[in-house]
Amino acid sequence: MYKRITISASLACANFRNLEKDIRLLEGSGVEYIHVDVMDGLFVPNFCLDLSIVEIVKSMTDIPVECHLMIQNPERYIDKLASYNPEYISIHYEATNHAQRALNQIKSHNIKAGIALVPATPLTCLDYIIDDIDMLVIMTVNPGFAGQRIIPATIGKIQDATNLFRKYNKNNIEIQVDGNVSFANIPAMLDAGATMLVGGTSSLFSKDYSIPDAVTEIRKLIKQDIIV
Repeated sequence: MYKRITISASLACANFRNLEKDIRLLEGSGVEYIHVDVMDGLFVPNFCLDLSIVEIVKSMTDIPVECHLMIQNPERYIDKLASYNPEYISIHYEATNHAQRALNQIKSHNIKAGIALVPATPLTCLDYIIDDIDMLVIMTVNPGFAGQRIIPATIGKIQDATNLFRKYNKNNIEIQVDGNVSFANIPAMLDAGATMLVGGTSSLFSKDYSIPDAVTEIRKLIKQDIIV
């Protein structure tokens, strides 16, 4: 059985002076998702976008939006964000005392639910919420800032997640990789089992490539869909 490898464009890395232009280039390049990071300055030491950007982006394009909430107690904002109808809402396991409840809050709006893990959080935290997630977001850098180097141990974490989902016959769960998804790192991420690549400054929005050329290079690295 094969699963399609998809690309999600990190909106935080786009050119906000020409945001609509970038979105048109993403459309023309066939990017499957737009990735919206929301940061509160508490869970991570940075601020990035807000919920309303989802409504703005959805008014510009039909590319599905998936949201990554890097905010403390995300359940406070899930209902509001859900009103903009993103494809996925991902929350951090570390940011709430009630991850299972928050995931089901997302799913109550008929939106796919993701759980995100910072590099140091072990996969054992999934043991009792694996039935509640549609996507696992593996952070390969500590969240908060673009342009960081990959933490090498996270490649093994992707492989461990792949093995875990196979063990429990949960191959429908997407494994999204977020953080230094560079041309150099993508092959190892794919070999380990990643199914969704969040492209930022190290690939999709690299200063050395146009968006269409960057997408072409990523597609070359993908080569074929993944066997699950």
